[in-house]
Amino acid sequence: MKFEIVTIFPDFFRGPLDYGIVRRAREARLIEISIHDLRAFTSDKHKTVDDRPFGGGEGMVLKPEPIFACVESLAIAARRERVKESVILLSAQGRMFTQNIAQELAGMERIVLLCGRYEGVDERVAEGLADREISIGDYILSGGELGAAIIVDTVTRLLPGALGNEASAQQESFTAATKAGAEGPDSTCVSGGLLDYPHYTRPADFRGMAVPEVLVGGNHEQIRKWRRRKALEKTLRNRPDLLETQSLSNEDRKVIEELAVQQNLKFKI
Repeated sequence: MKFEIVTIFPDFFRGPLDYGIVRRAREARLIEISIHDLRAFTSDKHKTVDDRPFGGGEGMVLKPEPIFACVESLAIAARRERVKESVILLSAQGRMFTQNIAQELAGMERIVLLCGRYEGVDERVAEGLADREISIGDYILSGGELGAAIIVDTVTRLLPGALGNEASAQQESFTAATKAGAEGPDSTCVSGGLLDYPHYTRPADFRGMAVPEVLVGGNHEQIRKWRRRKALEKTLRNRPDLLETQSLSNEDRKVIEELAVQQNLKFKI
């Protein structure tokens, strides 16, 4: 997997991509990351990358010429011929980045990340160059660099060999269970697309706060039910929207109805 990042601040990435799983993946040659300075693709002596928008308005907008020149220098295939390559514009107007999108991108061979800046990017970049626009959330950042780093990290951890334990990626929040059935996930470690259940480690009693007895009792079925219940409880409290997209078992539905009554919530499934 190769990541190509186009930015006006190439030094920004000297820190975020040099630690943890991303660093290990780079050292193991599972991924390659190239940073491209957009100013190197300008044609004027001032290395101008932005301009005022037609029609007026506050702020500056990134110009199309240097962005097109940069991406074209990477020999990206024409859109209709592109199979394993994707050109992504980081934009507040983009589609929300999710775990499902990350899993889709993990199947690519090369990803180009265009980091927007200022008030935005000339629309012709979105229309004639990028094949998708992505936003990492409903808030405004100074630029797309943080979003690009997030996408690199999220996609990298899904690549075979990136994690020490391949099952870890299947046990995290927002990752759908691989074995969901009428009775729900059969593993003690899968939240099945919900927010993650609580985790505890030693000591068993810390400052008067004890680990729940069910976790030390050794009964795997009880542990599974407790973890699933806690995942449902946390999701219902913090992200009830996620429940609307999950395949819930009869057991799950009974738990949610009970929790909704306890939390005095009006929630229909």
